[in-house]
Amino acid sequence: MSTNLQTILSPISADMQSLNEVIRSRLGSEVALINQISAYIIEAGGKRIRPALLLLTSQAISNGTPLKHHLDMAAVVEFIHTATLLHDDVVDESHLRRGRATANAAFGNAASVLVGDFLYSRAFQMMVAPNDIRIMEILADATNTIAEGEVLQLMNMHDPDVNEARYMQVIHFKTGKLFEASSALGALLAKATPEQYAAAQAYGKHIGATFQLVDDILDYTASAEQMGKNAGDDLREGKPTLPLIYLLDHGTSEQKSLIRSAIEQAEELPEDLFQQVYQAIMNSDAIQYTEAAALREAQLARDSLKCFPQNAATQSLMDLCDYSLKRSS
Repeated sequence: MSTNLQTILSPISADMQSLNEVIRSRLGSEVALINQISAYIIEAGGKRIRPALLLLTSQAISNGTPLKHHLDMAAVVEFIHTATLLHDDVVDESHLRRGRATANAAFGNAASVLVGDFLYSRAFQMMVAPNDIRIMEILADATNTIAEGEVLQLMNMHDPDVNEARYMQVIHFKTGKLFEASSALGALLAKATPEQYAAAQAYGKHIGATFQLVDDILDYTASAEQMGKNAGDDLREGKPTLPLIYLLDHGTSEQKSLIRSAIEQAEELPEDLFQQVYQAIMNSDAIQYTEAAALREAQLARDSLKCFPQNAATQSLMDLCDYSLKRSS
């Protein structure tokens, strides 16, 4: 068992290198600003978990049989993800991601939104190339569901009455859906059985939720250097994440009043009030409760792999569950 990401991805290391070349070649445009922002995004790096999930799932089910279109579809997934990040940072007015200025901070909101649109449209150009309606259905459905999740999150902003069920719906729509689409595409390309395909979908959904719940924890426990963004950003944007929802349900009357006020004020939140919220969370069971929720999602992801062949790629998918829980960034 490994929680080192490079070791986990070793069965697909050659494919990940080839994927980088596909991404670079397919991001090219005759419009100079698109090339400039695209290069900026690529240089920012990122773990590329979603395309890796597609490649690991396809390799696990196919037992290493050579596949068609897997690199292009992995690039499509990464383009859709990057487009959502570009749009998210504009909506959230974020200035730091992956340890550097966001594209909107560096190039302006208008350019970020439009290049995000370019990435979406380039992804749709690429997804039609295999001429497989099932691929287009998976990705079109995922893109639409992610957009719904974004709107749901917008509706939840500054709302201290958001409950856990509403929050989990946002997680499954906004984050889990692209993980689910990635693993489903990998299964489809590998000609999975119906049971394996359903298992791949379940794995992606639950591992995606695990990543998001751990992000909720890291928003309070990790440094800006670890996370690549500022600690407490979610609260300062008015997002009621699970640690806050826990305190609203289980905290003292003073804590509940404090959290409600913090979520409602958000952008105008004084630093001393943020520190009070931080201390309230750290002095309660909010982090442990969120950890338990992440652990449940990770176990559901593990359980879904029982019908997969036993090989190195399947083991990597198992190890990815542990990585998602123990990561610090």
